Amino acid sequence: MLIKPPPDVPSSEITSQGLYLRRREFLAGAAALAMAAALPLPAYAGEKLPGVVKGPFSSTDEKQTPYKDITNYNNFYEFSTDKYEPAGLARNFRTRPWTVKVEGLVHKPKTFDIDSLLKLATLEERVYRLRCVEGWSMVIPWDGYPLSKLIAQVEPLGKAKFVEFTTLLDPSQMPGQRRDVLPWPYTEGLRLDEAMHPLTLLTFGLYGEVLPNQDGAPVRVVAPWKYGFKSGKSIVRIRFTQTQPATTWNKAAPGEYGFYSNVNPNVDHPRWSQARERRIGEFFKRKTLLFNGYGDQVASLYAGMDLKKNF
Repeated sequence: MLIKPPPDVPSSEITSQGLYLRRREFLAGAAALAMAAALPLPAYAGEKLPGVVKGPFSSTDEKQTPYKDITNYNNFYEFSTDKYEPAGLARNFRTRPWTVKVEGLVHKPKTFDIDSLLKLATLEERVYRLRCVEGWSMVIPWDGYPLSKLIAQVEPLGKAKFVEFTTLLDPSQMPGQRRDVLPWPYTEGLRLDEAMHPLTLLTFGLYGEVLPNQDGAPVRVVAPWKYGFKSGKSIVRIRFTQTQPATTWNKAAPGEYGFYSNVNPNVDHPRWSQARERRIGEFFKRKTLLFNGYGDQVASLYAGMDLKKNF
């Protein structure tokens, strides 16, 4: 039997043979997602964040990704390389007590406990796209405040040019760290002007609730014009440096993951195209936007730079 596609469906949106043959894998993943959704919520998840207000960049015409998908399809290698397992494996992850050490090239190095961090500034809801390098994306209402508010507390020295973020190292709680899939602890970094940009969020929640463990509790960074792995999760240290810090994915695969990792549809990953993406919950792909659609806000940060060389 020959089945012809309807004339109004472009060939680029017709299911490829490879994807069709992987349909059992897709159905298995969907079943795992349903099972993860049935698990008890992590400690503190579901608690409301008091006093959250609408912030700039909080309005969008795009459909927001459902909470159950945001919290059950996660890239968090500290727990598992599987997308569906972190929700269960992080269920008993301890996020209290928690401290974040801020050090390096600053006038006032400080150690903050999580409650002190929460009180530094008014929490704002900001709806951002988050895109992963593998080609899928979400639209998430994050809750936090500009990272610049924290940076102002420690007063960086004039020679500070970069900010490094380090995730908790605790294999007893994070089973993924018992495997050498990446160099641990996980580290990420931004240039100081990127970290100071008002789009960059120090994040404590989503959908008005405390950040679930599998989404980076109790505190993470979100830089929405970059691929998702640039947004460090479960942060315990922030360090200001004069030289560009080594980052985990750049150390693991320098030919595939550059320091900047800005969303750029014109720069292919060595193993796949970055030109199109699939929004979680949708079947067909859509065009990937330069800087994830935030070009009007951030393009000036990279004026004069070769964005293919500085990928």
